[in-house]
Amino acid sequence: MKPGLKPGRRERLQMRVTEEMTASFGGKEIHPVLSTVNLVYYMEWVGRRLILPYLEAGEEGVGGAISLQHRAPAPVGKEVTFSAVATEVSDSRVVCRVEARHDRGVVGEGTFTQAILPKQKILKRIEAMRK
Repeated sequence: MKPGLKPGRRERLQMRVTEEMTASFGGKEIHPVLSTVNLVYYMEWVGRRLILPYLEAGEEGVGGAISLQHRAPAPVGKEVTFSAVATEVSDSRVVCRVEARHDRGVVGEGTFTQAILPKQKILKRIEAMRK
């Protein structure tokens, strides 16, 4: 990794909940709110945005672990701010505290861990799984 990424570094992402992001199964909407699946997606995305400026040309981040609590609903139309704060940083791993909130409080919170690996190592591992 390039130098400069330290604990305390923050990244933010804002989005508005749309009907495509709601809790749905089998094409049927269950609740008109941000689904847990999408909550995880945006938490991972904001954590990835945190590491992007620090990746070297031959390396990549891969999700290693995510743990979160879905605390409150975010209805369709609600603007949600996702944030990631680096809590642990090494050459091979970045751990972030992630949070989603809107004007009424915390929607979700947790941690997201990314492994930083050479791209070739990732590609070899993927290829080995195809055999």
